[in-house]
Amino acid sequence: MTRYAYVAVAPDGQVAKGTTKAESREDAELALYERELRDIRVTEKRSVLQLEITPRRVKREEVMHLSRQLGAFIKAGMPLIDAVHSLGEESDNASVRRMMGEVEHGLRGGEKLSDCFDRHPKIFPEFYRGILRSAELSGQLDTVLGQLARYLERDLEARRKVKQAMIYPSIVAIMSLVTVVVLAAFVLPRFKDFFASLHATLPLPTRMLLAVTDFFAAWWWALAGGAAVVALLIFSVVQTQGGRYLRDRVFLALPVLGGTIQFALVERFCRILSSMVGAGVQLPEALRVATGSLPNLVFRRSLGVAGEALLEGEGLARPLAATKLFPKTAAQMMRVGEETGTLDTQLEVTAAYYEGELDYKLKKLIGLFEPLVIVVMGLIVGFVAVALVSAMYGIFRQVQT
Repeated sequence: MTRYAYVAVAPDGQVAKGTTKAESREDAELALYERELRDIRVTEKRSVLQLEITPRRVKREEVMHLSRQLGAFIKAGMPLIDAVHSLGEESDNASVRRMMGEVEHGLRGGEKLSDCFDRHPKIFPEFYRGILRSAELSGQLDTVLGQLARYLERDLEARRKVKQAMIYPSIVAIMSLVTVVVLAAFVLPRFKDFFASLHATLPLPTRMLLAVTDFFAAWWWALAGGAAVVALLIFSVVQTQGGRYLRDRVFLALPVLGGTIQFALVERFCRILSSMVGAGVQLPEALRVATGSLPNLVFRRSLGVAGEALLEGEGLARPLAATKLFPKTAAQMMRVGEETGTLDTQLEVTAAYYEGELDYKLKKLIGLFEPLVIVVMGLIVGFVAVALVSAMYGIFRQVQT
C-alpha cells in the first residue's frame, strides 16, 4: 500500500492534515470522504529511498510522448481527467506520475489543463502552455497536442543527429590522446635514460616531444590553475547580459557554425510562431512567446524591437527583415502570408524549408568537423610516431657503432 499526505477541510471548518495508506489515490480520497472531510487534496508521500532513485526532471522526450498519447485519448472520446489519470498510472517515471497526479487533482477541482501545466514551467515551456491555452478556447485540444508532439519530435531528432554525428570524431580524439599520453609518459622516457647511459644525444623530434612532456609534467599545476581561472572568468562574464550578448554575437559570426546556428533559430522561431498563430493566439503575444523561446540574446533583442514595430502597425515581415538576422527568403514568405491572410501557413512552409536547409548545414558542418579532427589527431600521433621511430633508429645506430 502507498502512503498519501492529505490536506482537507474537517466538518468543523478547520484544516485537517495527515497521512493515510491506500491502494490508490482514489481509494485514499474515498476513505477521507467517508470521514466527512471535504476539499480534499491528496499527494503521494515518498520514502527516502524513493526520493533517491526518482529522477528529478522530466525529459523532453517524455513530454513528447505524453502530448501524443493525451491527444490520441482525447480524440478517441476519453474524458480528459480519465486520460490524465491513465497516463499517470502507466508511466514508469515517478516524477511523471507525481506531476500527472497533481494535474489530475487540479482538473477535478475545475481548473483548465493549461492552468495545471502552468505549475510545471520547467517541464512544459511557455510556448507549449500558450498554444495549449489557445487550443482550449478553440476546442482543438486533441489536434494541437498532436502538433506539439510533432514539433518536440523534430526538435529531439535534430539534437539526436548532432549527437550521433559527434560520436565517431570523439572516439578518434580520445583514443589518439590516450595513445599520445602512453607513448610520451611511459615509452619515450625509457629511451631518454638509455641514451643518457650511452652518453649519446637523442634525435631532434624525440627531444622536442620530451621537452613538451617535461614542461607539462613540471608545470601541470600552473596550467590547470590558469585554465580554471580563465574558465571561471569566462563563466562570470557570460552570466552578465553583456557577456551573453557578446558570446551569442561571436557564435553567429563564426564561419559555417554561425550559419547553422542562424538557420536553427529561424526554423524554431517560425515553427513556434506558426503553431501559436494557427491556434488562435494574437500575433503580438505569439511573437513575444516565440522570441522568448530562443536561447540567443542577439535574436531576442532584435525581435524585441520588431515586436515594438509590430505594435506600431508596421506588420511583421518588414521589421523582421530589418533585423538582418532572417534570410530574405524567410522575410518574403512572411510578407506573402501577411498580404494573403495565410500567415500561419506561410510560417509553417518557411519552417519546413529551413528545416531542410538546417539538415544540409548540419551535414556540411559535421562533414568538415570529422576530417578536421582526424587530420589534427593524425598529425599529433604521427609526430609522436616519428619521435619514437627516430629514437629506435638512434639506438640501432648506437648498437652498430
